[in-house]
Amino acid sequence: MAYVALTGGIGGAKLALGLARVLAAEKIAFVVNTGDDFEHFGLHISPDMDTLTYTLAGLSNPEAGWGRHDESWQFMAALDELGSETWFRLGDRDLALHVTRTQMLSQGATLTQATRRITDSLGVRQRIIPMSDDPVRTQVHTASGPVAFQHYFVRDRCEPAVTGFEFAGAETATPSPDLATCLEGCEGVIICPSNPFVSVDPILAVPGLRAALQASGAPLVAVSPIVGGAAIKGPTAKMMGELGVPASAAQVAAHYAGLIDGFILDERDAALDGTLAMPTRVAQSLMVTLADRERLAAETLEFVNALRKGAV
Repeated sequence: MAYVALTGGIGGAKLALGLARVLAAEKIAFVVNTGDDFEHFGLHISPDMDTLTYTLAGLSNPEAGWGRHDESWQFMAALDELGSETWFRLGDRDLALHVTRTQMLSQGATLTQATRRITDSLGVRQRIIPMSDDPVRTQVHTASGPVAFQHYFVRDRCEPAVTGFEFAGAETATPSPDLATCLEGCEGVIICPSNPFVSVDPILAVPGLRAALQASGAPLVAVSPIVGGAAIKGPTAKMMGELGVPASAAQVAAHYAGLIDGFILDERDAALDGTLAMPTRVAQSLMVTLADRERLAAETLEFVNALRKGAV
């Protein structure tokens, strides 16, 4: 595999789509956060993997950034009539994916195997790999106690102040077996502009995964999710403020210090170029259009290759 990208959330999926469009399908694999996974109505829900799957399959809802674009909501309407929980929206077509995954897992398939069947069925040619087949669940620590990630993110709309994070189960988890195969001959690893605390850290918390990335010998490059002191998408900047750290691209780079070999800054943070503890590259990182995604992907790959050749 030429390149491996770590991703989670909507922001990560945007760059992932760009990478998928500028590289041949066999040249890129995506390792996806599953710390957001949870059981709902007896179904195994994998929000970050589903967002990326729908994105690469051309089925995503471009307005919401999650779910399918051709969705209907009769199931949710019926739940509402019954007075059941409706805080987590499950569309009628989306339900088919969750039922399929849950059935496969109950029959003994691993999450990696179930993901491959789903992506193959939807015509996704790139490899989408869960960070682990073992359950790892992100807990958001707040002044009122720990909260399951989806309760914090969706039900509570990120309103509670964050005091820290815990990745329950990570200590006994192992990386997906597909990761080792993808890292053979790897030319570069890219950390997409995902939330470093709840999208990337759960991946890196899986024992052996960080070491495997570093042992590959491939340069690691992260793309900043913070632009001019604000998050491109989601609550990253809010979390940083509540944790008492500056909401800045420099702080994100510091968060990854010791792991990454290069860091991509947005043009709005160009003043930081050359001031960080690792090589930097300035790019237009706000991805509004498909062309933006493709352009940032191409610039990221160029930076990775320059680092590999020692040209930076």
